[in-house]
Amino acid sequence: MKIPRAVDRLCHATGLLLVLSGLAHLVVFAVDGGPWDGPVSWRKPVTFGLSFGVTLIAIAWVTSYLRVDARLRSVLLLVFAADCVVEVGGITLQAWRRVPSHLNMETPFDTAVSMTLAVGGGVLVVLLTVFAVQAFRHRPTGPAGMALAVRSGFALLMVALASGAAMIARGVVLTRTGHQEAAYHSTAPLKPLHGVSLHAVLVLPLLAWLLSRTPWSARARRRIVAAAAGCYTAAVAAAGLWAMLTY
Repeated sequence: MKIPRAVDRLCHATGLLLVLSGLAHLVVFAVDGGPWDGPVSWRKPVTFGLSFGVTLIAIAWVTSYLRVDARLRSVLLLVFAADCVVEVGGITLQAWRRVPSHLNMETPFDTAVSMTLAVGGGVLVVLLTVFAVQAFRHRPTGPAGMALAVRSGFALLMVALASGAAMIARGVVLTRTGHQEAAYHSTAPLKPLHGVSLHAVLVLPLLAWLLSRTPWSARARRRIVAAAAGCYTAAVAAAGLWAMLTY
């Protein structure tokens, strides 16, 4: 059993707080009402709080299986945790101000928030790419099937990062060319692809971990993880096809 380091505990606690923030805003939505879809809604602090919280906890756990320098991993995780808080905080702030959080250049303050979120997204891409590279440079440790699960999870996570970058890039171009309303709605086709591929890095390693608690042979567990990775990849491909047809 791995002994949690202080940075792991900090990431887990921070992730839990972000999840609780998302759930709290679900209660706010139930009380306050309003639209669920659109650039201004309680959906954003709910979904981003839950997603960033779960992802932070998942990355802290999954990277414990990587063969990476402990100090480097700690620094990357601390920056990642801080960035997650900034992203959720900015989105939540704008939700309470009843203005869009992303691609909003209406006022200097809104522009500052929007650009902070965009830069934060870039930082996330760099950090997660570093972890992904480490996963493929050195075989991850763990029970049977974990190496494949971690590598597949990070590979699909790269799809999520690419689709997220594409959403931001297209929205910025539309905003800069005076098509603000179109920018808010331009991200819809890529959202399913982004959402599905984002959480493979949790789902697949979690499956490998759960299988390690069964009496099945290592060979059988590897086959199940391989099949799950194939099915998950097919789901991501289907979401990608839908995005291309509707983009």
